[in-house]
Amino acid sequence: MKNLKIIAVILIAAIAILLFFIANDTNKPKNKKPIVAVTTFALYDITTHVAGDTVDIVHILPFGVDPHSFEPTPQLMAQIEKSFLIIYSGAGLEPWVERFPFKARTIDMSKYVKLRHLEPNEHAHHEHHEHHDEDSAHNTTDPHYWLDFANMQRATEIITKELIRLLPQNKVYYEQNAKKYIEMLQKLDKAYRQRLASCKADTVVVSHNALGYLSHNYGFHVVSLTGLSPEAQPSAKDVTRIMEDIKKDGVSTIFFEHFANDSVIKRIAKDAHIQLEVFQPLGNITKDEAAAKLSYEDIMQQNLDKLSKALMCN
Repeated sequence: MKNLKIIAVILIAAIAILLFFIANDTNKPKNKKPIVAVTTFALYDITTHVAGDTVDIVHILPFGVDPHSFEPTPQLMAQIEKSFLIIYSGAGLEPWVERFPFKARTIDMSKYVKLRHLEPNEHAHHEHHEHHDEDSAHNTTDPHYWLDFANMQRATEIITKELIRLLPQNKVYYEQNAKKYIEMLQKLDKAYRQRLASCKADTVVVSHNALGYLSHNYGFHVVSLTGLSPEAQPSAKDVTRIMEDIKKDGVSTIFFEHFANDSVIKRIAKDAHIQLEVFQPLGNITKDEAAAKLSYEDIMQQNLDKLSKALMCN
């Protein structure tokens, strides 16, 4: 009987210890990955390539949504509030950011890159549209800086630095991934310089002025139907001007983008008997592009093919 009592006490003690460890493990916070929230697709692409699966990345802009007119839902804002790091494009592209007092570390990437300001002739072409262009800081800054590969390299360096700050144990891994990404950007820059170096045409026509960084870096001209905002409504004067430019410059292709109203641009292409082609300025990508898992590199290669063809390059 005495032995049975001893065994019972041992069993009770063992069960108590087991229950203690189970309860302690249940109450212990799970080792979750930190959340990093980003806005535009280019920043998302950098972060995914550098961070890999070490963080959970929230792409604030849903695929298929125009970044100029996007407004986050309360549910999305609640998710952003859980982020350890928030990275946004800046330069007036996401005006909604200014209305939210984020508690996490927030990076305005436009403060770290070289921004392009509109040339006087660009103002002359679009001065009657500037009141529509509220998304651009003071209506003079071109926010599409991710189309400049040097800016993308700088953004990669900043994001890598912030990831190391967040998870210092992954420093070597992040630096190796960043090195590969920067090498890819350098190869893209070389490809653009080589393929756009000798072309029969020197002008492209676009629905809205998103190609300023590319045209400045690679030596071609851009004529746009509207200003920096794809939501600006073109006037009859704009249409007449574009038709004259098409005829004068011998333009063979007119570019539009997925998130802009394309009815006017399609009519111009039909009346001018020229080709209509989609150019992807990468403020965001479509749901189909996301489903196809297209990267920044993939899309910029496609853009180069289209530009090279439109400019009739050798």
